[in-house]
Amino acid sequence: MNELIEWFKHISEEQLWTVQVFAVVFFVLLFNFIAKRVLARIHQHLQKTRNPWDDAIIDALRKPLRLFIWIVGVAFAAEIVQHKTGAVIFEAIAPIRDVGVIATICWFLIRMIMRVENNIITKHEQAGEKVDRTTVDAIGKLIRASIIITAILVALQTLGYSVSGILAFGGVGGIAIGFAAKDLLANFFGGLMIYLDRPFEVGDWIRSPDRNIEGTVEKIGWRLSVIRTFDKRPLYIPNSTFASIAVENPSRMSNRRIYETIGIRYDDISKMEIITKEVREMLTNHKDIDSNHTLMVNFNAFSASSVDFFVYCFTHTTVWTDFHDIKQDVLLKISNIIESHDAEIAFPTSTVHVPEGININSNPVTPIN
Repeated sequence: MNELIEWFKHISEEQLWTVQVFAVVFFVLLFNFIAKRVLARIHQHLQKTRNPWDDAIIDALRKPLRLFIWIVGVAFAAEIVQHKTGAVIFEAIAPIRDVGVIATICWFLIRMIMRVENNIITKHEQAGEKVDRTTVDAIGKLIRASIIITAILVALQTLGYSVSGILAFGGVGGIAIGFAAKDLLANFFGGLMIYLDRPFEVGDWIRSPDRNIEGTVEKIGWRLSVIRTFDKRPLYIPNSTFASIAVENPSRMSNRRIYETIGIRYDDISKMEIITKEVREMLTNHKDIDSNHTLMVNFNAFSASSVDFFVYCFTHTTVWTDFHDIKQDVLLKISNIIESHDAEIAFPTSTVHVPEGININSNPVTPIN
């Protein structure tokens, strides 16, 4: 220790600033290492809580804090070098440091909002609770946009630019930008209307009778929305399109409808009344048919090859695959009711009536050469 003290005493002034810079870099590395380990342990512990904020804040802080330590440490080391050398280039260290600190804080806030958003969605889904992804996503995007705009204005003010002048220029330039980027703005406001009116959400099945659009909504962005078709192709649709087309949202239907026309033979028309009556009773007592909605089974038409009755009812479920299982069961039970009365489901046939008095000669006619 005495030798180390003696060595420091003999260090010349020319060498002292080098030692100071080395010490600053060493402590920056040390603090970075400590911060990385400590925040990792805290984040691992806070992930077990149900609060969506605590682990999101710590996780969002991990990388920005390390960058903040480097910015402050390198700026301090540069000030030592500037004090010794007097180089003009080091005069830019202070504004660069200030802008770097603002950017780091902005990065931390954006990361925190993204992680809180993910935590809210994930923890509600794990608890089996319904969460509105579209609203959460919209609020998150608005907050992130506000943070970025505020950070840019503060950084410009720090660099000596007049924010009031920039805002005044933005008001005049906004008119020119509006004309130049009218499609981009139309898509932006189209996305805003989707968030406000909420005709559909992420995960909904939608289709448009005006356009060849049908599939599941994967993403609602500020400029365009992504819809995955049933053959797994992605459709990228500008948001302004939804302002001029009709959109159906089958995901929000309350029931699914069974509407079928069934024909029996003309020879079985006397059994039509009892068949329709039993079919109606079967549907009324069916556990998967909603009898609180319209339920009709009626003789409908004299067709070319059959006498027809129609079945009109609604299922409790809206799930497409379950609906088809219920529909299959209903149709098979209708077929069994028809067969139980010795009737048959008709199919297209033709009958030729030959008038009496016409003799058909079975002997072939000998051709005359």
